[in-house]
Amino acid sequence: MQRIPFAVLQSTIAKALEHSGMPDKHADACATLFAETTRDGVYTHGLNRLKRMVKMIENGSVSPINEPTFEIAHRAIERWNGNKGVGNLSASAMTNRAMELSDEYGIGCVALHNTTHWMRGGTYGWQAAERGYFLICWTNTNPNTPAWGTTASTLGNNPLVMAVPRINPAASSTNPYLGGPHVVLDTSMSQYSYGQLDAHIARGEQLAVPGGFDTEGNLSHDPAAIRTSYRALPIGFWKGSGIAMLLDLFAAMLSGGQSSHEISVDPLYETGLSQMFIAISPRDVAHAEELTRIVDSLIDAIHNAPRSDPSKRARYPGEETLRLREENMRLGVPVDEPAWKFVQSLAD
Repeated sequence: MQRIPFAVLQSTIAKALEHSGMPDKHADACATLFAETTRDGVYTHGLNRLKRMVKMIENGSVSPINEPTFEIAHRAIERWNGNKGVGNLSASAMTNRAMELSDEYGIGCVALHNTTHWMRGGTYGWQAAERGYFLICWTNTNPNTPAWGTTASTLGNNPLVMAVPRINPAASSTNPYLGGPHVVLDTSMSQYSYGQLDAHIARGEQLAVPGGFDTEGNLSHDPAAIRTSYRALPIGFWKGSGIAMLLDLFAAMLSGGQSSHEISVDPLYETGLSQMFIAISPRDVAHAEELTRIVDSLIDAIHNAPRSDPSKRARYPGEETLRLREENMRLGVPVDEPAWKFVQSLAD
């Protein structure tokens, strides 16, 4: 893959988005999120996902100008309308709002409806952790996962993000709750996300473990067969199916939005999603030194545990992201050639 300097990647995406009808300030912020996702190695939800967003702007599924609007609040919980605006910008704004509420109440909860695909969910975990907050957030999706015991997809694979800030009392004299490296989990409720399936298809690779069902209802290692059936396998079988359902209900009911089965199955019309953002401020309930000791001791225990494969070191969630981030900032961000040419053509 060709490597592009981060600044060039970000500015080219910004120009492409401007030419697609996005205001300058939105385009610059959105391009930064896309570039950071690509820099962190999540290629399926970074540069490679941009073409789909442009098509959704063209077909009216995503508004390049709309922003979230406040609807109702009760103390630490608020409901907002995404107005089908740019999904990653809306999710970033709601993460910020949840953190603001947690500054006031210790915990802040924002329920967002009528929004669009938030791209890489881990973005918002890193956003919160880097400011010293704990975060739990999730989104529903179009129906792409069957409820356990059924043959039709009525649930989404509903990505869930959990972020724990790595506290470093010596990192800042003004805010001892800043530090790092942080622990950030970004996972879908399917064994493989559809982005991962697409990546395997592009590389011509089979899946290491069954990832879904083929059109005849058989568990399959073939990502193309699962793409065709649109029946991803829930993690933990019935357990993952149950978690996906409850995440969907929490988001749709508290936001007043749509459940997965009400959303178009066509990815180009995957709009009107429901999302939840819950931020926790540790400042008034725990000392930075205590938090540092707890997270460091667990990470040390994982790193020092006997390895199932002596050649591979056990990693905590987010550790590989940090390695790729450093490497790609130093050497340039790898880009898929067709995706890069598409963005360049829009930017010219």
